[in-house]
Amino acid sequence: MKENNKPRFAARLNAFKIGAGEYWPGKNSITTADLLSRAATAGLNAADLNYPDHFVDDSPADLTRALDDNGIILNGMAMRYYTESGYKLGAFTHPDSTVRRAAIDETKRGLDVLAKMGGNLMTLWMGQDGFDYSFQMDYERAWGDTIEAMIEVADHIPAIDIALEYKPNEPRAFALMPDAATTLLAIKEIGRDNTGVTLDFAHVLYADEMPAFAAALVARHSRILGVHLNDGYGKWDNGLMVGSVHPIQTIELLVELERLGYDGTIYFDTFPDHSGLDPVEEARTNIEVVQRLRATAAKLAGSAELQAAISRQDAPTAMRLVQATMLA
Repeated sequence: MKENNKPRFAARLNAFKIGAGEYWPGKNSITTADLLSRAATAGLNAADLNYPDHFVDDSPADLTRALDDNGIILNGMAMRYYTESGYKLGAFTHPDSTVRRAAIDETKRGLDVLAKMGGNLMTLWMGQDGFDYSFQMDYERAWGDTIEAMIEVADHIPAIDIALEYKPNEPRAFALMPDAATTLLAIKEIGRDNTGVTLDFAHVLYADEMPAFAAALVARHSRILGVHLNDGYGKWDNGLMVGSVHPIQTIELLVELERLGYDGTIYFDTFPDHSGLDPVEEARTNIEVVQRLRATAAKLAGSAELQAAISRQDAPTAMRLVQATMLA
């Protein structure tokens, strides 16, 4: 999580549209460059750009300049198919082959832009690729179409990593890749070295998984290419501030990431929009909390006493050690 020993933190840029009228009085159009400049005031030093929507009013050159001007590095890009109404029945799983081709080609264009900007990580969250009813989807065909599409995408620019971000549902009632195991099965079938997984904490909870276990499983069979930290109640994608509901599970995930040597950006996939929170203060809070939780995790990762308790599945001792470190 470091570059020159400095942690890299990013967040949902669209959250910085909150209170735009007050923050940019008299400004009729808020651009992605504007969002980057406001995000920088929160202490964020990395960014993920959405394709194509973050490029509507800004060219790649404009955004590269905005990133540089604000001391922000480009962590990567994320495809956003939901901006196109034609993908409501799916992008890679759409029953119409011409629509599937359009989604693949749009993804390739996104990869081309990413390469031009010097980035090397593209995140795919296939929220539209799922179903709502029994007898609605030809499951075998949809799965096969998805694997073929992802192979083509991965092969387009092999130097760019393709991260699959899973989520159980929303907007579709059932997602085609709802959990870690199904996603890893897909990656095995894709069979390309430049593929891996983005773990979103709230999505993992939502999938009824333990975040640290999901991380260990992904690292065993693939690669963790991205980590989205947030929190929630496990019922849907709440996108709450980090550690606000599951601090111990967050620490355990950070301990596991330390063990695995993850050094990528931490992305705050949170939704201050839901409560109308100040996005700058919300991001500052996430940064401060994660810094403290990472310090706690570092201590626990090096604790021989904790490791011994874990090795014998001694939960009472482990909890005493973890909580003593947390509450010190």
